[in-house]
Amino acid sequence: MTMTTNTNNLFDTVKSAFAPVTDALKNIQTMEVPEAARDFVKRAAGTAKERAADVHAGAEKLTASVETAVAGSVTESAKISRTIQQAIYQDVEAFFNGIDKLASAKSLSEAFQIQNDLVRAQSEVVIGRAKATTEYFGKALTDGAKNAQENLSKVAAYATRKAA
Repeated sequence: MTMTTNTNNLFDTVKSAFAPVTDALKNIQTMEVPEAARDFVKRAAGTAKERAADVHAGAEKLTASVETAVAGSVTESAKISRTIQQAIYQDVEAFFNGIDKLASAKSLSEAFQIQNDLVRAQSEVVIGRAKATTEYFGKALTDGAKNAQENLSKVAAYATRKAA
């Protein structure tokens, strides 16, 4: 019986100690929120929703720009790969054609002349490829810088417009 009495006394002590908190919580449930506070919360939520939509739209634009740049890079990489494959094929074809011509030479001097012509022709091909490569990379660099500048301008203009 002493144990039950002690437990009840402890429970009553804790209950009376937390009575002000319990009463305050009961009063919060029936307390009215002023109209001004509700309006403030609605406006803040509306503004936050608009900002979230603006951030989402900006992220979409940025993602589209990155996607365009990456797709362009993949396309250009495939183009470069095909060009390299074609150049290798042309070199191999020229090599075997040269062997054919050399094999048909009837004298050492004719073979020497054929070899000189082949080396000269191959040198012209290499110089032409070097020029084309330089022009290509110059154009790609210029186009890439132009695209990056345009995309950054769009993002900056969008951010400035939304900040205003």
